[in-house]
Amino acid sequence: MKNAKDLVSEANQQIETLSAEEAMKLTSDKDIAFVDLREPGEVEKGSLPGAVHVPRGLLEFQIDPQSTSHNPKLAGKKKLVLYCGSGGRSALAAKTLNDMGITNVAHVAGGFPALQQAVKA
Repeated sequence: MKNAKDLVSEANQQIETLSAEEAMKLTSDKDIAFVDLREPGEVEKGSLPGAVHVPRGLLEFQIDPQSTSHNPKLAGKKKLVLYCGSGGRSALAAKTLNDMGITNVAHVAGGFPALQQAVKA
């Protein structure tokens, strides 16, 4: 059996990973949509301004235009930059989106804490 760490490691080998510093440079780019995959209780403690909040467990449904749960904020040609609480959920989510045929996606290594540190730097 593969454990969660193995799955995240495999995902990281197959997806685009951005450092928090690289991601922060993209925050004003109109062709980028930041997607916060954390749970509501985590988001209450802070988020990137303008980020679309989609709990990880709902991402596939909200990205799918044929789903009744489709989120129009995730439609279009924008590159999606995913982040979570540490980088694990966003890595798995980026791989899943790649598997769904969505290739214009990256995730932030270190998640929201790394983004907060990059803001302070």
